[in-house]
Amino acid sequence: MELKQLQKQAAKIFLKNLKRDHIKLSPDYLLLKLTEELGEFVQSALVHEKRCRPAKYLECKMSKREMSKELSDVLGLVLVIAETQKIDVEEALVKKWITREWIKK
Repeated sequence: MELKQLQKQAAKIFLKNLKRDHIKLSPDYLLLKLTEELGEFVQSALVHEKRCRPAKYLECKMSKREMSKELSDVLGLVLVIAETQKIDVEEALVKKWITREWIKK
């Protein structure tokens, strides 16, 4: 699946879940949700690197899976924000990271 398709599909699923849960969509909600998901990713990375309490340690394969799940939440929220703000994230990535068109003056 291409990035543009992922962006549309992620937003569709997310918005459907908001409706199901009676949560109002707003820009601040999306930013708060992204912050929440980023925090969960950071926590999973700390567990994976064993930079946490030993009681939280997981087997390497399991901690990598948890990191992957949390990172997918972060990416999913970024795609939802892009879709709701009508930003072509694929184009933005290319122009900022690949061709550096948006950096050159």
